Amino acid sequence: MGTWRGLRVAFIVGSLFMILVIIVYWDDVRGFNLYPLQDPKHSNFYPQTTTADPSHSPSTSRARTTSSSVVPTTTSISSTTRVPEDTGGTAEKEEEKDKKKGKETQEKRKEETREDEEKETSRASVDKREQEARKQSIMDVCSGKDTMEFPGRTRAFEQIPNRELDHLIVDDTHQIIYCYVPKVACTNWKRVMVVLSQSLISPSSGKPYTDPEAVPPDLVHNSSLHLTFAKPNEDFYRQFGSVMLRRYGNVSGSLPETAAEAFAAGIKPTFQQFITYLLDPETEKESIFNEHWRQVYRLCHPCQVKYDFIGRLETLETDAEHLLKLLKVDHLLRFPSGARNRTAASWERDWFAQIPITMRKELYELYKPDFELFGYPKPDSVLHQ
Repeated sequence: MGTWRGLRVAFIVGSLFMILVIIVYWDDVRGFNLYPLQDPKHSNFYPQTTTADPSHSPSTSRARTTSSSVVPTTTSISSTTRVPEDTGGTAEKEEEKDKKKGKETQEKRKEETREDEEKETSRASVDKREQEARKQSIMDVCSGKDTMEFPGRTRAFEQIPNRELDHLIVDDTHQIIYCYVPKVACTNWKRVMVVLSQSLISPSSGKPYTDPEAVPPDLVHNSSLHLTFAKPNEDFYRQFGSVMLRRYGNVSGSLPETAAEAFAAGIKPTFQQFITYLLDPETEKESIFNEHWRQVYRLCHPCQVKYDFIGRLETLETDAEHLLKLLKVDHLLRFPSGARNRTAASWERDWFAQIPITMRKELYELYKPDFELFGYPKPDSVLHQ
């Protein structure tokens, strides 16, 4: 009886032990829903194989399950609850930043536009005052206020011979009269007049020129009316150089027939002979000065023609820009760019070094009306060296 009871107790204890082992083992292979399970299709769950490795204890298995099930779920929740809020906040901040930046850009552009307008207004004011001063200088001299006398000051326009009006170019369409002075950007200004008047046809397009720089220089000079330095030296040698040499060069015998032969032989007028020619009373009796050394008041007649704009070579770029705007044609063309023909001060010193002071003063008197009319200072450095 005692033995049987002992067997029963042992059986019961053994059964309980087996049940406990089964429970622990089943838990190890996920038989129980002890932790949140995910759909295998959407989880990081991978079936685990049972090994004899003693490290695979229930605690180890639970830790591994936690890492594969809970952590991804937590990450998923974190991504679905926090990221949308951050994204929305960032988008709002970016939008706010863009609006602020756009406003700053607009303000900057407005400020730049305002500054440009102020500069334009200021420059226009300066240009206007400069033009008023130039025109006032002409009026003072022409009215006799400065007691400056020169031929033709008081004559009427109708009294001017036609041959003395050949430097006035008229554009009826735009109501412009331009008086050109040789070697003072006249080629480019003539090009502008050609484009405005549409008076020359481009052989390449068959239409009037629209770009001043495309107009060939030789087409804008009327060779039938004027001798120019653009023509061969032969013209000047025959008409002027040979005369200067015969009169003031003490050349014995006959002169070479052509300029090329004369230059090859070292025979050409000097600067002093040229000035002597200009100051010779006989020169004025024989013919009017050539346009290249004729006084401006005899080319353009400022006392008879009331000019609205007076340009200078020294301020060519700003004058050209200002004038085209005044004429309201700045949208049609721009003034051609190019090298300006300027005389260096060092050249003046070299040229006048051999000229007697008396001749320098006589030469100034010959061109003094131009100095006074157009507001140029007296060249004391040349007259008193």
